[in-house]
Amino acid sequence: MPTSLYIIYATLALDAVGLGLIFPILPRLLEQVSQQGEVAPYLGSMTALYAVMQFVFAPVLGALSDRIGRRPVLLLSLAGAIINYLLMACAPQLWMLFLGRAIAGLSSANMSVATAYISDISTVGQRAARFGLCNAMFGAGFIIGPVLGGLLGEHWVRLPFIAAAALNGANLLLALCALPETRTPGTEPLQLHQFNPLLPLRWVLGQPQLVPVTLVFFAFSAAGEAYGTCWALWGQDAFHWDALRIGMSLGAFGVCQTLAQALLPGRATRLLGERRAILAGLLGACSALAVMAMARQDWQVFAVMPLFALAGIGAPALQALASRLVAPEQQGEFQGVLAAAVSLASILAPLGFSAIYMAVRAHWPGAIWLSVLALNLAIMPLVLRLRFGAPAA
Repeated sequence: MPTSLYIIYATLALDAVGLGLIFPILPRLLEQVSQQGEVAPYLGSMTALYAVMQFVFAPVLGALSDRIGRRPVLLLSLAGAIINYLLMACAPQLWMLFLGRAIAGLSSANMSVATAYISDISTVGQRAARFGLCNAMFGAGFIIGPVLGGLLGEHWVRLPFIAAAALNGANLLLALCALPETRTPGTEPLQLHQFNPLLPLRWVLGQPQLVPVTLVFFAFSAAGEAYGTCWALWGQDAFHWDALRIGMSLGAFGVCQTLAQALLPGRATRLLGERRAILAGLLGACSALAVMAMARQDWQVFAVMPLFALAGIGAPALQALASRLVAPEQQGEFQGVLAAAVSLASILAPLGFSAIYMAVRAHWPGAIWLSVLALNLAIMPLVLRLRFGAPAA
């Protein structure tokens, strides 16, 4: 495997670590800085701000990497992550914490550049496996992040941010020394209108073969938001889980997803083809969701984890398909639009699923998983309509 891939995977893992490590400590930090006991509105506002910055800047960074090259955009995003963590570690005022999260959302929009980089250096047959490893590294970082944040936060609430800044600094030095460029920069000077985040979206909407895959990406991401939004509440209501049991179940879920996306997508795509691999992943998710909706004992939830693992092959196969639908000089722009679709789902889906859960909670908490199942079933006709032709002109 090329050294550059290890650097890309490390970048994505550190993005996830940085996102996850703030979960255990951010409420305490907000209480210290704001000197208020009720910080839930601040938490919600920070989460929304992070997602909005990703949504706005993912297409911009992707398109920018098509023009000036992948390497400088990735280096700038790593530098932005370091600034964010140092700001969070030192901020004495609340507005500075919000500024830090805004910078974090902007710099973490580099996912579009990272996936475009992987497309640049991978053959068509390698992409599903490498996109699967990409998602697995992000998942592993998201598992490590909260643990690291909790452990370091016991010593000092700002220590996790210093550790994250140091890790990103090491990754920046490694990228400076060892990350080659994969795109030849354009010769035309950049113009201000090229930073308009709506231009890539307008371009995709004008390409009939790109709209279905973008919608599928959005729906995939929206379905995934249900677990983070409703899992803990459902565990408490359906099985009277305590915090330890909730953590164990989420940890098992994360480990299964990470292993599946690291090991299965390449093999599944070679065996089944991209379309059937996506459908197989959706069927695995639907089967697991049906069992969870009907579960009366918590061991049944752990028993269907392998089915959730099977669901992990769908997204990398979809990414591999998406990378074939556009020409190399438009990879960054299209990957940016897909990343924006993911960010938009992370803004809207939690609101929708939380509202559904509150409606069904009193009578049948497990019914929330039937709504996710219905969304997965609705994706299938879109998958059947996906085109596998030549790149868009």
